[in-house]
Amino acid sequence: MTEFLGQIVDFLNSTNVPQQFREVDAKALFTNAWFLAPFIAFICYNLYKQATNTLVMTGLGFGLWLFTGSRYMEGLVIGGKLQLDKVLPVAGVFIGAIAVAVYFLFMRSE
Repeated sequence: MTEFLGQIVDFLNSTNVPQQFREVDAKALFTNAWFLAPFIAFICYNLYKQATNTLVMTGLGFGLWLFTGSRYMEGLVIGGKLQLDKVLPVAGVFIGAIAVAVYFLFMRSE
């Protein structure tokens, strides 16, 4: 199983996907009409269909994406050493996100 997952990780690294995610310019993305028009249409369609789960999961994904690119996360590792005083809040954010996702995907019914 480890060999299989290793091949997947090697493939993703060879396609430079992690590097592309790190270099995304959020301001430019949300001012680009080619992204913004379909995204607004997606949000409006889900509002019309009252798809709360989809809207919450979309918001959760964007929120976590913004949090992982924040200055707080940049200061998590300084000089190759993990800053232990910042681990607990980061873990709390991600545990909270998992709790919200579990609630909306499994416990709440539409």
